[in-house]
Amino acid sequence: MHGWMGRVLKVDLGAGTAEEEAFDPAVWRAFLGGRGFGARYLWDAWIPGADPLGPGAPLVLAVGPLTGTRTPASPRYSLSFVSPLTGAICDANAGGRFGVLFKKCGLDALIVTGRAKTPVTLAVTDDGVRIEDAADLWGKDTSETTGLLLSREDPRAGALCIGPAGENGVLFASVINEKAHALGRGGAGAVFGSKNLKGVTAKGSRKIAVADPEKMKFFTYEANKLVRAHPLTSKGLPELGTSVVMNVIHEAGILPVRNFRENDFEAAPRFAGETIASTLQQKTSGCMGCVIRCKRETKTARDAGEGPEYETAWALGPDLMIDDLETVAEAGYLCNRLGLDTISTGGTIAAAMELAERGAADLGIRFGEKEKLLETVEAIASRAGAGDALAQGSRRLAATYGADDAAMQVKGLELPGYDPRGSQGQGLGYATSNRGGCHLRGGYLIAPEVLGVPRLIDRFSAVGKAGYAVRAQDLGAVADALSVCRFSTFAVSEIVLARLLSAVTGEAYDPEDLMTAGERIHTLERLFNLREGFTSADDTLPARLTEEPSPGSGSKRKVVDLDLLLQEYYAFRGWTAEGVPAEETLGRLGLEFADHGRRAVQADPR
Repeated sequence: MHGWMGRVLKVDLGAGTAEEEAFDPAVWRAFLGGRGFGARYLWDAWIPGADPLGPGAPLVLAVGPLTGTRTPASPRYSLSFVSPLTGAICDANAGGRFGVLFKKCGLDALIVTGRAKTPVTLAVTDDGVRIEDAADLWGKDTSETTGLLLSREDPRAGALCIGPAGENGVLFASVINEKAHALGRGGAGAVFGSKNLKGVTAKGSRKIAVADPEKMKFFTYEANKLVRAHPLTSKGLPELGTSVVMNVIHEAGILPVRNFRENDFEAAPRFAGETIASTLQQKTSGCMGCVIRCKRETKTARDAGEGPEYETAWALGPDLMIDDLETVAEAGYLCNRLGLDTISTGGTIAAAMELAERGAADLGIRFGEKEKLLETVEAIASRAGAGDALAQGSRRLAATYGADDAAMQVKGLELPGYDPRGSQGQGLGYATSNRGGCHLRGGYLIAPEVLGVPRLIDRFSAVGKAGYAVRAQDLGAVADALSVCRFSTFAVSEIVLARLLSAVTGEAYDPEDLMTAGERIHTLERLFNLREGFTSADDTLPARLTEEPSPGSGSKRKVVDLDLLLQEYYAFRGWTAEGVPAEETLGRLGLEFADHGRRAVQADPR
């Protein structure tokens, strides 16, 4: 085969065994790889209603057919699991070098089940996988753990690991590879911790074969031209990182401030890419082989690390009414070392601050208290004091104190840094994202609604947004399955990706094939969630966003018109008015095997 390596390994940590799983070419062609394979595997392997932190819960680490090829921004991999934070199907995606070095071990996926009796790591090589004792690594942060793993295995290997947050079962703990690339959302770190799995290294030397090298060379040349010509991928992201959008978002009146209660923040420009570049930045960096180089290596007076990225800067800064860039950068460094998702960390702290302001609970920190931010982050990771309550995430925290509306989340996942009251399509994306409140799995509608990519549309109108959301979601699923960076899709369309995939695999793919695969992946994830008890009632937003007009000076005092958005979206998807994929839709997508899940949902609605 070309593109796919043709091998899947399954490790049972409880039994201490590793064996090769059957590789079904038809499944990989239909779901491509990465996130797509993860969704397909979980559909078959998951026992409905099981505990995401139980020993039987699978972790599915998978690469795609374009991983490690000359395709722009293609060193990525996915980790699929059921989120302990949300109860929904979840995948996290990261770059760096791990994905390429894993694939060079001759593998497309590694499936991990069971619970080790004592802490362990996995070492993946050309020869298979070894289970290694990691008792001495337990309790160490991700930076120290990574250094020790690489010194033991190979300094040139890829390494991912959890920090104390994952060990302690924080429900939004992340997995970090190469110290600064995060499998961030949904609590993968907690799943690792529940299995006593501290980390994984990968170092392979096998060749990733390409069916037609000459065509691949030409299509890569064409794709790189597009990346180098697009304003965001050639200038904005390489020069200023993801915080290049901070000032634009603030001026549009959609920067969430004070836990989404305000939109104007005088100190917002302090967190812009221009400010970071002129004050903290030491140099730019990027993932293996990527020409975009969107990451920043930065330094404060007291610490150094990576970022802050836009989401980190917003979540730990304006949303908390904290105006000090150095403090926010240091909190971001700390989250990476402890293994915490910065969006959920910030969103949960914001909920705690609102509870304090309303007199519902005193959890030790209030809006603007920058001097308490680092100690609060530490408390969450160690689950010490009030940190134990915060470690459950904003939805559980707010519910504990009878103030559900203080949690800015969808399906239990904290929202990212865009107020949808001034971006109606983004509101639809949040509500329909399969992993919960997410601007990536829901579709980055900020691109057309605010940034004008590929063209500017009316961000205040709810009419006609379903098509944009569906396309963004399906193309995003394609990117995560192939696996290529979402940033590259600003410049590289499904037309180019289909050409690249055809050259790599030697099989004919047209753009429609790819978009159908993306729809297939998104729809199967939807069916998984429906089988777990989610319904259309969960396709919602916090009441603040649908009932309270935006206070932002640039957002025209709007609310999200969610009913209209969802009605159009369900029809566009070929789903029933209750948000259940119709039988005809399953047939068109080749998902007949999942029909029993659809029927169960219709027969027993929540």
